[in-house]
Amino acid sequence: MTITLEDIGKKYHRNWIFRKLNAELKAGEIVALTGHNGSGKSTLLKILSGYLTPSEGAIHFGDKTEHPQLSFGFAAPYQNLIEEFTLAEHLKFHAGFKNPLIGIPEMMEAAQLSPAHDKPIREFSSGMKQRVKLALAFFYEGSAVFLDEPTSNLDESGVKWYHQLLADWQQNRSLIIASNQPDEYRLASQKIFIENYKPIY
Repeated sequence: MTITLEDIGKKYHRNWIFRKLNAELKAGEIVALTGHNGSGKSTLLKILSGYLTPSEGAIHFGDKTEHPQLSFGFAAPYQNLIEEFTLAEHLKFHAGFKNPLIGIPEMMEAAQLSPAHDKPIREFSSGMKQRVKLALAFFYEGSAVFLDEPTSNLDESGVKWYHQLLADWQQNRSLIIASNQPDEYRLASQKIFIENYKPIY
């Protein structure tokens, strides 16, 4: 699905984070949203993924303006997991909203979390939780995957797993990655530097 941004802007109170942002995110493309900390990367990703609405401008998802939120995957440090669920319960619960691409046991194995299948999420380390978030983003049907700082809390082996995940599971889906770490978006064919869209007063 091609996502088209027309003069997108976002402000909080009277302060504009960015304005007049135009871009075309083509189907199957890897796009990086870059900029310094606090520049608006996460804000733009939340707008694209339907968690925030823009203050001005329009977004077209193919030929529609309605947001098809359930057709997208999402992973971010601020994303909440259901802490009371076990890993298996959480993956099965998610399958009630989106069709899984593989079986639940295969997901746990692919995320290298099989030994923790009946462990409550609240007992997971921060790195394990990040693997769960990425599994939820990639292992279910969706035309795009939105990632905010995708290697947060991952150790060296987890970072290698993340890159393998991109190689094995993009499957012609659009990937939109918000990050100021070039290694996280090294395969991106388009980069949007948010600070180019800061209003000048």
